[in-house]
Amino acid sequence: MMKSKQLFSRTMLVSMLAICMASCKQQPAMPDENRYKTLTVAKTDRTVSTNYPATIQGRQDVDIYPQVSGLITQVNIAEGAAVKKGQVLFVIDQIPYKAALETALANVESAEANVATAQMTADSKVELYKENIVSAFDMQTAQNNLRQQKAMLAQARAELTNARNNLSYTEVRSPVDGTTGMIPHRIGTLVSPTMTTPLVSVSDDKEMYAYFSITEKQLLAFSRQDIMLSEALQNMPEVGLLLSDGSIYREKGKIDAVSGIIDKRTGAVTLRAVFPNPNHVLRSGSTGNIIFPNKKSNCIVIPQVATFELQDKIFVYKIVDGKTKSAPITVFPINNGKEYIVESGLTEGDIIIAEGAGLLREGVLVNNK
Repeated sequence: MMKSKQLFSRTMLVSMLAICMASCKQQPAMPDENRYKTLTVAKTDRTVSTNYPATIQGRQDVDIYPQVSGLITQVNIAEGAAVKKGQVLFVIDQIPYKAALETALANVESAEANVATAQMTADSKVELYKENIVSAFDMQTAQNNLRQQKAMLAQARAELTNARNNLSYTEVRSPVDGTTGMIPHRIGTLVSPTMTTPLVSVSDDKEMYAYFSITEKQLLAFSRQDIMLSEALQNMPEVGLLLSDGSIYREKGKIDAVSGIIDKRTGAVTLRAVFPNPNHVLRSGSTGNIIFPNKKSNCIVIPQVATFELQDKIFVYKIVDGKTKSAPITVFPINNGKEYIVESGLTEGDIIIAEGAGLLREGVLVNNK
């Protein structure tokens, strides 16, 4: 009997120990509560760069069409070649236009001779009329004939000018310095002024224009309402250009124009930056990204993960008396996607939750030691 009681006691003790150990395993270890990453607000200098998609065009893109009809007899350029203003790009068959010029010259000489004859006749009639040898009608007829011959001379001279122009148009010249595009027409092609495809396009690429768009809010951030737009353009910083292959263009650009109209559909406004292109690296029609630097001195910068949004307003959690207290802030409209430049709502020395603010609530105890 005594042995049974001892065995029962031992069994009960083992069971209680097992239950205690099981309960201890099921209950997780308590975390180090109320410890959050914090940030002490301080002022610094910061340049926040923002990228804007851009399309690149030459300063002047010219589609060149023939001004006379005929067969192309010479193609003096290669595709993508650099050309100078006035350089002959194509030659159109000149034979019929040289013949037309010779005809026009002959017509002018003939008209000049007719004018000289009519002039002598008119002068003679005037003298004969004074001596009552011819009638006033004869004299007036001679003078009218002189006027007619002079008109025909003027017409012949106009046709001569036109013939000379047409002959000159057979040499198709570049109107600007630049780089040529593709050449769809070759020697032997019949061309005319009514054709819809240009002989070639020439892009004046000494300087290139990069067009990009920003929101109205961002534009106001660049130029406050009390500053004239022309002054704002002068004060805008130089911008960079990120090329489509991921490389940075070596030359800096300057914003020189802002559209005066905001797109009603998108609420965006178009800006233009001009870049020098001494080595013809940039090509008209290419794309890239404008890198716009926003330089701020003596400003407060916080990570975006330290903020949360509520009803289109941005908040942070300050640590006040050891507890979280939400505080609205205003930020500079331009950001790099990682940080905010705070314009109001925080002062130097404030302590805020540095990350995960969106997961907290008001009045949480914070142990930031």
